[in-house]
Amino acid sequence: MTDASLREIALISVSIDLGAGRRGVDMGPSALRIAGIAEALEAVGHRVHEGGTIAAGGLETSDPGDAALRFLDEVARVTARTRFLVSRALGEDRFPVILGGDHSLSIGSIAAVADHFRERRKPIGAIWVDAHTDLNLPETTPSGNIHGMPLAVLMGRGDGRLTGPVPSLRPEHVCVLGARELDPGEKALISEMGVRVFTMSEIDARGMAPCMDEALERATDGTAGFHLSFDLDVLDPRFAPGVGTPVHGGLTNREAHLVCETAARSGRLVGLDLVELNPVLDHRNDTAVLAVGLVASALGKTIL
Repeated sequence: MTDASLREIALISVSIDLGAGRRGVDMGPSALRIAGIAEALEAVGHRVHEGGTIAAGGLETSDPGDAALRFLDEVARVTARTRFLVSRALGEDRFPVILGGDHSLSIGSIAAVADHFRERRKPIGAIWVDAHTDLNLPETTPSGNIHGMPLAVLMGRGDGRLTGPVPSLRPEHVCVLGARELDPGEKALISEMGVRVFTMSEIDARGMAPCMDEALERATDGTAGFHLSFDLDVLDPRFAPGVGTPVHGGLTNREAHLVCETAARSGRLVGLDLVELNPVLDHRNDTAVLAVGLVASALGKTIL
């Protein structure tokens, strides 16, 4: 890493599990901090600043509302606050690292990054590293859990209280890496919108390196850069047991590091989410320790 690539980093914690179907990912930010995320980034050479903490209301005290959009009011409040904190960090020339929390938080984080570069008349791309595509709509969701909808929301599809007036992402600049569990409505939307999805089957056949290279090309073509939204359930549960919605047959530890190392080498990374860590299901905080290493790789840590 050269001195020119060192960053001022804003760590932002978003403690929310209302977008998910299982409790516990709201404790993810604390587990990542206990695992030493700030120290790991400082060891790479970055300067780390506290960017703020957001806590969602409790399950018992929050109104679940519509069964097709569970806890919409509270999720909308948290994502709006996330958007504000990320916008503030970017305004201070700090690179935002957002710790979750369920994946609904990305509605706010990526919207803020898109806002920032829209002012410079440039779109952003997104690489969504996830076992799921998160492309459900209120009319297609089998669960009503909003963490299954954020990528659709960011492309302007879904409830207007979440999408806002202007989409944050264009489908031609979006890629999903590692998908292996899709709902019928998501498959239809992928076909309609033309989102590039690299399934685990394709990654197995081609290898992660060419798939990630293709994803980078798409996410950076004509954009200001790309946001990396990393859901830990993309990893196989053998490596990452402490996740909200584990799905067997996922990435290995090294494949995940390759994604992050390639993102760092590109020089085009403009924001990073790390989501769906569930300490309740983890073993000795092992998943959190792995996650800290992945963030360090995405921000420049190398083997040599």
